[in-house]
Amino acid sequence: MLKVGNTGNVIAALCNVFFPGLGQLIQGRLFLAVFIFITVTVGYWFWFLIFPGIFAALVHLFSILNAATYKSA
Repeated sequence: MLKVGNTGNVIAALCNVFFPGLGQLIQGRLFLAVFIFITVTVGYWFWFLIFPGIFAALVHLFSILNAATYKSA
């Protein structure tokens, strides 16, 4: 499917910048995409509690890096 460094991974990583989890969804990883989307959305929603916002930002960064370095089986 997609290999590390190919155009598909770059597009998936860019999609994750704007919509967390969309890159994983493009790569066909539905469960991870839904988990990332819900985690980041809820964390950003409660940004005023500080810890959820920091956790959401870390998960968001993880999702971008994970989509960029994904190797299909």
